[in-house]
Amino acid sequence: MSTAASPAPPAPGSPGPGLDRRRFLTYLVGAPTLAVAVSYGLGPSAAVAAIPGSPESADFMDLGDILILGAKATESQLIQLVLEEDGTVSCALPREEVGQGITTAVAMLIADELDLPLSKVRVTVADARPELLTGQLTGGSNTIRSVYEPVRQAAATMRGTLVAAAAQRFGSPRRGLRTQDGVVRSPDGATASYGSLARAATDPRLFARAAAPKALGTGALVGTPQNRVDARAMVTGQMKYTNDLEPVPGALRAMVRRPTTIRGRVDQILNEAAVRKMPGVVDLAVVDLSVGGLGDDAAVGPRSTGVAVVAETFGQALDAKEALEVTWLPGPVDPAEDDASLKEKLRAVQLPFAVPVVPGVTEAVEGEFYFHFASHAPLETNTAIADVRADGADVWAGTKVPVVAQQTIEQELGVPVKLHVVQGGGSFGRRLFFDGALEAARISKAVGKPVKVMMTRIDDMRHGRARAASVNHVRLTHAAGQVLSMEQRVASVETDFRHGLGEIITAAGGAQLNLPAAALPVSLGGNASFAQTVFLTTVKSPYQFGQTSQLLNELALPFNTASWRSVYSANARGAEEIMVDELAAAMGKDPAAFRLEFLSDERQRAVLQEVLELGEWGKRMPAGTAQGLGFHEEYKSMTACLVEIDARDPQDPRVTRASIVADVGLPINPRGLEAQLQGGLTDAIGTCLRTGLHLEDGGFLEGSYSQFHFPRQADSPPRLDVVILPATTGEPGGAGELGVPAAFGAVANAYARATGTKPRSFPIVFPVDFTPFPTGTGSTRVNPR
Repeated sequence: MSTAASPAPPAPGSPGPGLDRRRFLTYLVGAPTLAVAVSYGLGPSAAVAAIPGSPESADFMDLGDILILGAKATESQLIQLVLEEDGTVSCALPREEVGQGITTAVAMLIADELDLPLSKVRVTVADARPELLTGQLTGGSNTIRSVYEPVRQAAATMRGTLVAAAAQRFGSPRRGLRTQDGVVRSPDGATASYGSLARAATDPRLFARAAAPKALGTGALVGTPQNRVDARAMVTGQMKYTNDLEPVPGALRAMVRRPTTIRGRVDQILNEAAVRKMPGVVDLAVVDLSVGGLGDDAAVGPRSTGVAVVAETFGQALDAKEALEVTWLPGPVDPAEDDASLKEKLRAVQLPFAVPVVPGVTEAVEGEFYFHFASHAPLETNTAIADVRADGADVWAGTKVPVVAQQTIEQELGVPVKLHVVQGGGSFGRRLFFDGALEAARISKAVGKPVKVMMTRIDDMRHGRARAASVNHVRLTHAAGQVLSMEQRVASVETDFRHGLGEIITAAGGAQLNLPAAALPVSLGGNASFAQTVFLTTVKSPYQFGQTSQLLNELALPFNTASWRSVYSANARGAEEIMVDELAAAMGKDPAAFRLEFLSDERQRAVLQEVLELGEWGKRMPAGTAQGLGFHEEYKSMTACLVEIDARDPQDPRVTRASIVADVGLPINPRGLEAQLQGGLTDAIGTCLRTGLHLEDGGFLEGSYSQFHFPRQADSPPRLDVVILPATTGEPGGAGELGVPAAFGAVANAYARATGTKPRSFPIVFPVDFTPFPTGTGSTRVNPR
């Protein structure tokens, strides 16, 4: 297999291109043992090279750049390392680990800079740190991008300080001392372990303020495949998630009877006395449920309410919850709303195309695509623990926005709150909202006791957050062998960004940027403006397609939505990749050759060429089977995916082989990146072929994994090859969401070629092949008043 030649990475300490120039300042944080903190900031940016075709906002600044800028005010407090006297270095990372592998990647960076074995580095997730303001949001494939240099600088500073402490102990100059396996060594054979130097190194006079990180490629770990540091705990059941914790002795269990309609409200409890007498039941309480972005927002309609059942065990709480007889007031969603009616509403607000098709001169290919709602469906459903007292409260939960969660709960309770962040069992965007933590706090306050609250799978799918349904309309014009324009118009149910991202965008908008005004589409006019900013800084075409424009219009309907892995790109770029295949066919060209011709630069073409060889593009395939191709670039990274599909039964297709190649700039842990891309492929297979939510009578039908057809093992390709290219730049790009759009396009294109059809609604195979759980009979009827 050949690998295209790559440009040399920047010299050590030199800035990368564009917005990634940073300058650093380090300082010592007083502690009984050595502790180091690091800050970083953006310096002047280099000029942006001219881009063939229409420049797009994401070419100047992507969402990751905005997240970094938005946290600029608190950058001096971001990363803190602590050296224990046993030689272990710990870091409480101000990001949420939900399966991405960020704690492993950060541990690798620390270990390399400090010349420590990986086993001597411990990275945990930090509790809410309100002093960070907007600097503790996890999202936008941004964690490694945002902490890469600060972590390295902090570790380099610690290493330099330890060398200074050893030099003082040895009575020798620092020059000539070296570090290895957690030990400082002198040329004459004297040694001092890091642990033995921990206290001495706290002397401020020894602080190595000017220490520089190592040159790229000189570490033993970065760029090599490493197993996750928490993998064994995960597969042996030793990993502690929120439901495994018992931080408050005697905490009761609570579950909530939720409305029969989205955001419905309690009318009457008809059998409260009988339920209170059930075994183990301690209390009942009517509580407000979180439906808005930051708790409850009058702009999104009336508060939703439910009936909390508090009992000694979850089993008792569940039995009592199910026994409740409640009448409900309807929620704000039209009770007749279904996918067909919603699709027409979205079509009605779709923005028009601007480039005309001239008869006899230009030709066009055009497609309209409908994407159903989709649940995030993380394996761990919403669970939180709250202990609310008269003098304060403690809350434990997995959340990606701990500072905003803490501030919101404090405002709600009127007492100081400590929010303890717990590693989450998956997210895919779901834990950007902290409704579980807020509900637990409300219930604890209502009953006056500490509680552990768990949301059922049915409730999370029907009343939790979901990817917004959307209509994507794409048109490309061409003439004389050239592509003249690519226009995409996305009409979507509003995606809710009121979880802290707005504050970051606002903060970034006030930063001093050396950019053209047109390059920053930040407008401070509420959720709609935040959505536009996210769309324009994430969605861009990688092709030289002449006049290019991609526009979003959102419809503010009262559904509970949230960013779903890859946010707008999964659907928008997936739809474009489908149309690229159809355009290639219209112009009489092979899909791969067409992409190689129209991709914007050689770095992109190198990735595509690699996957064509890896996946054996163009080989003969039996009837009813086919190959499909997709490409995607986002967050300074790029990937290509080539799949094979068996669709001889079009209603039971299976991806049988997948080949994926990615260029992420500087790969930290290739094995972790492989896992990210495999997960992206799985999400793409699901949402392209079978995974979605049916909207009927104003609500969702699915209520469990048996009904929400997320891919099983049998849906995974028996052969899967992933190649992570060696470093092509001096800094890492984003990868958490990278794998979905290209894989989605590849699967859809393979299905189209295998069946001779043009898929336009996703998921493609989407029958109601189950009996929905009841929602409106017996004890849960709706009072229409």
